[in-house]
Amino acid sequence: MAGTQEIKPRIRRILSRELPPGLLEALPKHWVRIGDVLILPIRPELEPYKERIAEVYAEVLNAKAVLRKGHIHGETRKPDYELLWGSDTITVHVENGVKYKLDVAKVMFSPANVKERVRMAGVAKPGELVVDMFAGIGHLSLPMAVHKKARVIAIEKDPYTFRFLVENIWLNGVQDIMTPYNRDNRDFPAEDVADRVLMGYVVRTAEFIPKALSIAKDGAIVHYHNTVPEKLMPEEPFATFKKVAGDYGYEAEKLNELVIKRYAPGVWHVVVDIRVSKKGEQNL
Repeated sequence: MAGTQEIKPRIRRILSRELPPGLLEALPKHWVRIGDVLILPIRPELEPYKERIAEVYAEVLNAKAVLRKGHIHGETRKPDYELLWGSDTITVHVENGVKYKLDVAKVMFSPANVKERVRMAGVAKPGELVVDMFAGIGHLSLPMAVHKKARVIAIEKDPYTFRFLVENIWLNGVQDIMTPYNRDNRDFPAEDVADRVLMGYVVRTAEFIPKALSIAKDGAIVHYHNTVPEKLMPEEPFATFKKVAGDYGYEAEKLNELVIKRYAPGVWHVVVDIRVSKKGEQNL
C-alpha cells in the first residue's frame, strides 16, 4: 500500500475537482485503520460532502467501509460512529501476530493501546492462569495466550462483543488454553485462582477492585487500568487501589506504572502493575 505522503496528494487531487477550494484544507490529514475499515474525523464544514469524501478515502486506501469518528459510551464501552460509506464493518485486524475479528461500528478497539497489548504478551508466563475481567474481544489476553501460552479465563458481559471473543479464540488457535464466559465479572464464582488479573477498563475501574482481590491468588499481579485527572498524578490511581486493598485485608505493592494515552483534556489513561498479598501472609 502506498505511504501516507503519496496518499494525501492523490486524495487532494481527486477531491479538488469536486470541493470548493476553501474546504480542501479541512480534509482529514489523519485516520485510523482497523483491518480494512477506516475511521475518519469529519469536520462540520465538510458535512454536505462527507459521503463522497469517505468514498474517495476508501478507494485510495483500499478500505471496504468508512466510519465517522465519534465517541465511546456506556458501561460496555460501545462506539457511536456514523457509517459514511460501505456496508460491512466486520473485519479482521492483525497486530503483533494476533488476529482480532470485530465489528468496528459496534465494538470498541483502540489502536492507540497497541503498546500495552504488545507489553502484555511479554509479561505473561507460560502456564500461569490469567483472569481477564473485561475481556472485550480479547484485546489484552489474546496476546498472552498466543505468544506465551498462558491459560486465560476471559470474562465479557456484552453478548455481541462476546461473540467476537469466542471467534477470536478459535481464529488464533488458543481454544485449549483460553475459556470465555459471557457474564458480569462480579458474578464470576471463582476465588483465589488467578496468578494474574487484567482490569482493562476505565472511569469506573475502582468499583471492581474487591472482585479482583477475591479472584487473585496471594502474591498475584493485577494490571489495573483507570482514567486519572493529571492534577491527581502520580499518586493516583495507585492510591485508591491501595486504600481499597487495605480495607479488604490486602497489601498492595506498586511494581510499574505507565501512561497509555490521553483520555480527555487533562485526563490520562494509566495502567499500574500491582502485586497483591493478604495481610499477615506476605512473609510466609
